[in-house]
This record gives sequence, structure tokens and C-alpha cells, in this order.
Amino acid sequence: MSEQNLKQVLAKKQAILQGDADRIAKQRASGKLTARERVLKLLDEGSFVEMDVLVSKANDFAGVITGYGTVEDRPVYVFAQDFTVHGGAMGQQQAAKICKVLDLALKTGTPVVAMCDSAGVRVDEGAQAMNAYASIYAKLARMSGVVPVIALVLGPVVGGAAMIAQLADVSIEAENVGQLMVYGPQVMSAITGKTYDAKALGGAQAMSEQGGIALTAQTEDEAISLAVKVLDYLPACNAEDAPIVDTDDMNRLLPQVDAADAEALLSVMADGASWLELYKDWGKEIRIALCRMGGRTVGMVVSNAKENDGMLTPAAAAKAARFIRLCDCYNIPVVSLINSKGVAVPEVKAQSWTMITTAQLLYAYAEATAPKVSVVVGNAIGQAYVAMGGKANADMTYAWPGAVISALTPEAAVQVLYADELMESRQDPLESRKELEQRFAQDVADGVAAAADGMVDDVIDPAQTRQYVIAALEMLSSKRESNPPKKHGNLPL
Repeated sequence: MSEQNLKQVLAKKQAILQGDADRIAKQRASGKLTARERVLKLLDEGSFVEMDVLVSKANDFAGVITGYGTVEDRPVYVFAQDFTVHGGAMGQQQAAKICKVLDLALKTGTPVVAMCDSAGVRVDEGAQAMNAYASIYAKLARMSGVVPVIALVLGPVVGGAAMIAQLADVSIEAENVGQLMVYGPQVMSAITGKTYDAKALGGAQAMSEQGGIALTAQTEDEAISLAVKVLDYLPACNAEDAPIVDTDDMNRLLPQVDAADAEALLSVMADGASWLELYKDWGKEIRIALCRMGGRTVGMVVSNAKENDGMLTPAAAAKAARFIRLCDCYNIPVVSLINSKGVAVPEVKAQSWTMITTAQLLYAYAEATAPKVSVVVGNAIGQAYVAMGGKANADMTYAWPGAVISALTPEAAVQVLYADELMESRQDPLESRKELEQRFAQDVADGVAAAADGMVDDVIDPAQTRQYVIAALEMLSSKRESNPPKKHGNLPL
């Protein structure tokens, strides 16, 4: 090839890479980064290798940037939808580029970061465009549990595009630019005759409160930084372990902490008091977070007794179940801190949903073969003990002094077990009931009684909780367990 031909080819390539100047100006004027700028912010400087740079069909480019690079020196595949090309709408060419990235990630055991910014589907391609989405969904479903997929919502992500975020392991939305919606405001208005606001429909806060996304950010830069944090906690694939990062004393004692304060429990248990909470605004009766203990990544499931006594609600149970399955996919140990009075009393019309989601939590714990360590720090009443990794579902279970482990709360148990004594007592009824409740909690339902019955492994000094858990995780690090051969279980849905 002559030098003149090379210059012509490079000039054509550069023109394609630069994109449409007017559309890029509009993208920036709306407060959004370009697809290429997003990729370069995520990846280590100089590491990005773009794939299928010149893919086109009749001069109509695909509307997505794909390639690979490194994040903190670890390989990652990435695709970023380009809103400056037909609003990032999905078509055959875009799907082909994305599917190629997903195939390579699956073959090499490498995480994927999806940067979503799409107004929907290429209507002009008809059924072929719908099949384009279907091909991506099929790839993501088959990849699930093999390599981590992180999705960032960095613009309008509507209809079929929204399903990419839902099929990811962790989804992150930027409040200033993101909108995650089944239907856009115009379509919703046409269907219902009402006026809708995009932010109220699919903004980060709205989606966070509904459990539609795992993490929220104020800006694109923050969303990208959160993606880097998530990747730091996860292994490259299910055949590897997450990186071990030794940053704290394994023998550190815990300060005195309120068993009802989930945030304080997370802080004192995690290495360096550093943890990343998922689904913070949804199902608040349980709080879930990725952190490290003794340098190892763990998934923390903590009863939040400040919300409804930590009682299991459908949202809390579904949230915890999803998180446990995520951890189990990548053999991340699950540490559960239990302080709950059981399943919240449902409304009459919500009974089936309460049963289904509680069964999902039971199923997730029982199915998980990753190391599981539970600590009863307060109440473990009824299904709260069973569902949140009680003795049957955990490899090791500990209890704090004063823990109450029972099928019923002391208040309800007294009514069942001591009804005659209550009737015959000559004391003030309230005082008599209080004494019987204390007797039940101390003699029948306390941690020592549970340990004597083999329901917990030991009653421990709260200050030594971190030591006990880390020691258990060290011993369980070589755990090898598999479920019976089957195609897959039938998760209650």
C-alpha cells in the first residue's frame, strides 16, 4: 500500500471516529459525555483497544462502541451505546457488535461493563431489530453466573434497552442523565392520557426505591467510579476467586455496638470500615453490602432492626435472595447478622407475594454452596432464623449473649405456653406477663439454650465477632460442595 493510500484510509477512519460534530455538541450540551469519553474514563489510560471500528451498513453506523482494556490492571470488555447515532437505538449492526464482545468475554472469563444510552429500538428495521435485542438477552442469560456484568444507565434507557440493565449482575444509574423506563413519557401519556415526567418515571432515585437498580450516582463520573468499585470486589469469572487485599487487622476487637444499628454493624465488621451497599433504598428491613473481611470479599446480609424490627417484608426478602445468589455465583462467602422478629404480617391481598419472596430467600440460602457464616446478634424469630442462614443453612452459626432464638416472639410464646399461669397469677397482669416473657427469653429461647440443642455453634463475646467470623471464613476457604446433578432448580417466582 502506498503512503498516499495509507493517508486516505487513516483520514476516512479518523472521520468515522470523530462522529457527527453537531450531534456530539448536542450530547455535551445536554450534560452527557460521549460514548468514547465514557469508555476512556472507565479504562486505564492507554489500555483501550476498540473492536469493529468501521462496522457499517450503507453508511449507517451501528451506534455502539465496543472493545476491551483494563480497569486497575484487570482485563475488562466494554460496550457503550452512542446516543449521537440514531439515539443509540438498537439494530442488527449494534447487536452484532455487542454479541461479539459478550462471546469473547464468555470465552476468556472476563467481566463486561455495559454503558447504556438508548432511546429504544430501530423501528425502521422491524422484526429484525426486535430479534437483535433477543440475541443480546440470550447471550446475557447464558453468561449469568459465569462472568460479572455491570450495567450503567447513562441516558434514556427505554423498553428493550432497559432489559439489559435488569439482566446485569449490578446496575448503576446516574441521576443527572439517566432514565430507566419500560415506556417513555410520550408513550405512557398516549396510553393513559396523563402527563409524565421522565425523571419521576425512571430517574435514579425513583428506580432505587423500586429496586430497579442496585446503585445510584449523582453524575456520570460517580457512576463510572462505582463500577470500578464493584469490579474490585468481584472475581473475573466463576472459576476464579476475588482478589485478596489485606488492609486491616484480622484480630481487631469490635467496639460496643447497638445490635439494632445495621450501619454500625457493617462498619465495625468490614475491613477498614469500608463497604459498598446495594439496593439501599429498597427493602430497608435488610441491608446488603459487599466488603472485605480478613482481606477476602464477603457479602454481608444484615437485619436492620431500626426498620419495622427488621421483620422480613417481600421487598427485603427478594433483595436479600438476589444478593445471595449473586455472591454464590462467584463463590463469595455470605455473612449474615440476624436481628429480626420474623416475617411481617402481610395485607390480606399480599399473602401470596409474602410467601413467594420468603420462599425465595429460603431457597437462595439453601441452594448456595459458597461459605455461609451467621451470627444472631439479637432476635431470630421464626422464619428470620430459618431463612437467614440458621443452623440448617449455614456452615457456622454463632449467637451473642442475650440473643433470642425461637419460633415465636416472647410476647406470643407466653400467650401460648403460659396461658394458665397468666390466668392464675395474682400480680398485676402486665407485670406478670413481663416476668413470664423474661423467663421464656432467658430459659427457653436464649443463645445458650440454642447452643445446648445444637442450633448454634457457640455463644460468643460480641467484641470477638470479627475474629470468629474471619477464622470461620479461613477454614471454609477450601470448601467444596455441589448440588445434585440437575438442569436447574425451580426457584419460587
